[in-house]
Formats: sequence, structure tokens, C-alpha cells
Amino acid sequence: MKLVKSHSSGIQEGDFTPMIDMVFQLIAFFMVLLNFNEADVNEEISLPLSVLARPPDGPIEKPITLHLRNDGGVMIGAESVPTVAGIKPYLRFETDQLTIENKRPRDATVIIRADRAVPTGKVQELIKVCQEAGFEKFALRAKEEIRGH
Repeated sequence: MKLVKSHSSGIQEGDFTPMIDMVFQLIAFFMVLLNFNEADVNEEISLPLSVLARPPDGPIEKPITLHLRNDGGVMIGAESVPTVAGIKPYLRFETDQLTIENKRPRDATVIIRADRAVPTGKVQELIKVCQEAGFEKFALRAKEEIRGH
């Protein structure tokens, strides 16, 4: 039996289809990731302008976002309550969730997005209710006001 070796003189090319597919999957992944970060934005809230506004130094661990509307109501996630005091059961739920994760309320950061028409006293009242529930870290959101305009 005689073995015949055949030599192919053609150029071998790789199949780039899997690599292109992977690139599209990564693009889709990052688009979804960015949309989750935008979930904290509420169209009903018109943030106040501040010259001192700046982005956070780093990612916030265990954020809890509260939206304080101009009518005095508070929104947490999709839930809405008519008064600041009405947020207490939701804060207890957040505390329970943190306990399940072996965390404490002081490990979380409460992000307050108050409408620009809300009196400062209402924001202070919301902070007090959160402190009574054991939360200690707060971040207030505002739009950056560009100087000279």
C-alpha cells in the first residue's frame, strides 16, 4: 500500500464568524448594563442645580434610591407613598434584605433625589426617618450648574 501525500498550495483562512458573534454579544451586554444604571432616574423629579455637584468618587455599595417628589410624596423603586413617614415599612424591608446579606443598614448608602421645588425641611425629614431606621450614609443628587451661565 502506497501512501500519497498531497500538498495544498491554497491559503488557509480562519473563520471570523464566532469572533464577530462574540463582539455583538459584548455590545449587547454593555448596553443592558448601562440601562440598569439609568433605572435610578425618575422623570418626575427635576433635580436642583448646584455649582458644587460632582459625580461620586467611586461606585456606591448597596445603594437605596429615594425620589422625593414636589408634592411631598416619596418613591422607592416602583412604589410610591404620599408622605415621608409612609416610607418606614419600605426602609424596614430594605433593612431585612441587608440582614439576609449579612450587612447592616449603615453599610448601605441612601441616595436622595429631591425635586428642586421640595423645601429643604422635607429633605431633612426624610434623612431623619432614614436615620431612625439605622441608615447613616447619604448622597444627595443635583444637576451640575455650569459657572458663568
